[in-house]
Amino acid sequence: MIPGEYQLKSGEIELCEGRERITVEVANTGDRPIQIGSHYHFAEANPALTFDRDRTRGFRLDVAAGTAIRFEPGQKREVTLIPFAGTREIYGFRGEVMGSLELSKAPLSTAPEAARTTRTDERTTDGGE
Repeated sequence: MIPGEYQLKSGEIELCEGRERITVEVANTGDRPIQIGSHYHFAEANPALTFDRDRTRGFRLDVAAGTAIRFEPGQKREVTLIPFAGTREIYGFRGEVMGSLELSKAPLSTAPEAARTTRTDERTTDGGE
């Protein structure tokens, strides 16, 4: 073997072999392209994407790690999703789960305003007095 050499198995490689899969129709109702990465919690994707968010809770795109799918404005397409594995804990993204997928069953927000956050700046403009 040569250092850094790849030794690949011949034949086809099936990603996430044996995992449950669901297919969902998704439409970009926004005016800008939206790209979703391979390991993004799909249910928390940009609110301009319309689809059944409750059905996609705990799922991610069924694509190779590090890749993404792009939705152009007005585009509608079907995507295949697979469930997150491991501890099934989700943190970050849009902050709608923040813990165990099994314990957090609150409905996910679909309103475009939910994607916006407001930061309260406590500094004063009068010199801090």
